[in-house]
Amino acid sequence: MPYLKNTKIVINQYLLSMKLRHLRYFKTVAEELHFGHAAVKLFISQPPLSRQIKELEIELGVQLFLRNNKHVALTDAGKYFKQQVDAIFAQLEEAKNIAQQIHQNDSGQLKIGYISSVYQPHLADVLMAMRGVFPYVTTSLFEVPTITQIADLQQGNLDVGILRTPVQSEQLTLKTLFFDPFMVVMPASATDISSQSELAAYLQVSPFIFFNKTFAPNYHEKLLEICARLGFKPNIIHEANNVHSILQLAEAGLGVSILPLSLRLQYSHLKLNFIGLQNIPVTTEVVLAYKNTNRSPALRWFVENYQAVGGGNTLDK
Repeated sequence: MPYLKNTKIVINQYLLSMKLRHLRYFKTVAEELHFGHAAVKLFISQPPLSRQIKELEIELGVQLFLRNNKHVALTDAGKYFKQQVDAIFAQLEEAKNIAQQIHQNDSGQLKIGYISSVYQPHLADVLMAMRGVFPYVTTSLFEVPTITQIADLQQGNLDVGILRTPVQSEQLTLKTLFFDPFMVVMPASATDISSQSELAAYLQVSPFIFFNKTFAPNYHEKLLEICARLGFKPNIIHEANNVHSILQLAEAGLGVSILPLSLRLQYSHLKLNFIGLQNIPVTTEVVLAYKNTNRSPALRWFVENYQAVGGGNTLDK
């Protein structure tokens, strides 16, 4: 119909000067096809709404609605105008979402959870490089056990976590950093152990220092498995909720422990003996985890770059 071409020109000119409020009035009436219902939805009375629509039709020079006492319908011109108005509101909504994302990425916060038993020599380097890409994003670090991290990630309290598997959550994406074997940690005075049988005999009569079972249940299972392979059940005398305390207690001579081998470099300054368990192939997987729906570019950048350095796995094999 030829009049639609002229209508399009008029509409484009009108949209340049039209207030969004008028577009919203038309859109609501076009969706409801009932002036009374539209007025209620817009929180205005019906007479002013009818007047606004009439003024709109006069300014456009087209009839948008066919209406009588019982029925309201869009004309062909009205249907076309509604398509254009819907597209405008869709673009505005998209622009709003993108603007909010840009604001959050430029001046937001990246909340990173980590566990104390992961050696992270490259974390500071990655965060420093990140400032060059996202200068207004602040980073916050939280030392949180794996179980708590999983819940915090699912609830949005953390953006990304450095933790150990298993992580049983369909809401989270996992990226492998490395597989970490275990080592025996004992006071520096225990230096006369030369074989695995001597090591097993020594550990069997030694008090153990370890994580609480409730705090780190998977760790506890790994400890029991390793000790079972060595032929004994550990006598856990002291419990702690972070690896720093475990190592300090071991250095003080209060017992022994079995911890991830990657910690050896981080705590090589302590007066401790670290003995690898090469013949016992029990490992833990260290991963990055983040929520599937988190589309933050800052998060994606951090994941990609932290994974590139292996999360700090610098074991000397």
